[in-house]
Amino acid sequence: MEPSKSPRPFVGVGVFVIKYKKILIGKRKSEHGDSTWGLPGGHLEFREDVFDCARRETMEEAGIKINTLRMGPITNDNSPVHEKHYVTLFVVAEYDSGNPTVMEPDKCSEWRWCAWENLPQPLFYALQNFVDKGFSPFDY
Repeated sequence: MEPSKSPRPFVGVGVFVIKYKKILIGKRKSEHGDSTWGLPGGHLEFREDVFDCARRETMEEAGIKINTLRMGPITNDNSPVHEKHYVTLFVVAEYDSGNPTVMEPDKCSEWRWCAWENLPQPLFYALQNFVDKGFSPFDY
């Protein structure tokens, strides 16, 4: 059977890194969500385990290690403005070690620890979708 020629959604992984009841959030620098605040994360690679992706992306983007990973919810993120469609798998993890560092300066300008009730604005659309659905990373 030949694969469909129509566009298909991408699979993204967003990582809630929790430390002292705060989450790690970064200011994006790219055409996809420029100047919005988002989580460490990225594309799930072919045959990659979701938790391995979460560990890899968090280290690649912020230079930190995470542990105690667990699955969070899934969102269906359709952004006509960006002409993107992602299914985002959220992972909730505990901070392990390292200092958050901008490892990819072309993609992120800073990392911050923020209280869930006091997130900077505007949020990256996948994270905003998560918030709009009433989810909290502290429920997982």
